[in-house]
Amino acid sequence: MKRFWREVAIDGDGVIRLDDRPVRTPGRAALALPSVELADAVAGEWRSVGEMVDPRAMPLTGLANAAIDRVAPDIEAFAQGLAAYADSDLLYYRADQPPELVARQSAKWDPLLEWARDRYDVHFEPVAGIVHHAQPAATVQRLSDAVKARDAFALVPLSPMVTITGTLVGTLALAEGAIDADTLWNAAHVDEDWQAELWGEDSLATQARAHKRREFDAAVCFLSLL
Repeated sequence: MKRFWREVAIDGDGVIRLDDRPVRTPGRAALALPSVELADAVAGEWRSVGEMVDPRAMPLTGLANAAIDRVAPDIEAFAQGLAAYADSDLLYYRADQPPELVARQSAKWDPLLEWARDRYDVHFEPVAGIVHHAQPAATVQRLSDAVKARDAFALVPLSPMVTITGTLVGTLALAEGAIDADTLWNAAHVDEDWQAELWGEDSLATQARAHKRREFDAAVCFLSLL
């Protein structure tokens, strides 16, 4: 789609307007943002459009569209999908060798589990290996409740954060201000970084990781603007 507007504005309801016409989501709802900060950032994406609209350069708009069109109509189902990670979090599954990797995982992952223990009064059962091991029902329920308490706009950035990192616990820690984005990113890539040190970096894997980092950073930015 070619750019057809000159001016971008935000009305009193937080709706982005192009030459006084409301922007609409793919589902034809008005693109209304819940905070002034997020509305300003989304409007900035529209102001930055060149001759052609490139959705890949507008990640905040894409997340807002998803919150309105995909999450809000069935928020319970969306939250349940994220909550499923409470029983299969990356942080539960540990290496038993070599000792250096075991130590790295413990250093990066144990503080996140300790935070969640204190924050939610839960118990975890980490295991060696990758075979699924069910966590205590109370733990799964309390982490699920923490997800389901959020509204559509707060949920939508959690989805890429959880799926990219593999950890709901770490994502909740970031969402609640207990850690920063780099801490979560580094914790999620302990194993990958270890392999790269041993065998070298693969160019395709490096490109894929950079793409994921951009998606992750957009989600973190979106969450910070709510």
